[in-house]
Amino acid sequence: MTTRITITAATIVGAGQPLDAQALARACNTEIDWVAQAVEAGILQAEGDAPAAWRFHSVDLRSALEARRLQRDFGVELEAAALILDLGREVRRLRARLHAHGLGLG
Repeated sequence: MTTRITITAATIVGAGQPLDAQALARACNTEIDWVAQAVEAGILQAEGDAPAAWRFHSVDLRSALEARRLQRDFGVELEAAALILDLGREVRRLRARLHAHGLGLG
């Protein structure tokens, strides 16, 4: 008989508990250099003056994970991932406006 053990760890990310750059890199299975490049590309909005002081919120974690998925699944560069993420946000914003005006797309 084989015993299977799964260990799951969770980190709460909220307004009062932002992630630092190292924790964000760990959550995305990447390095701090990637986080810095994602900040430069506009994917992440770092609060703080230097990488050691940067703090990120849940929206940044979501964006970072989406960018990593785009890189993994489609081989896109960070600049292309930034554009794809921006376009996705704009589509969601426009759909919400249409829905608010009773003009949903079906």
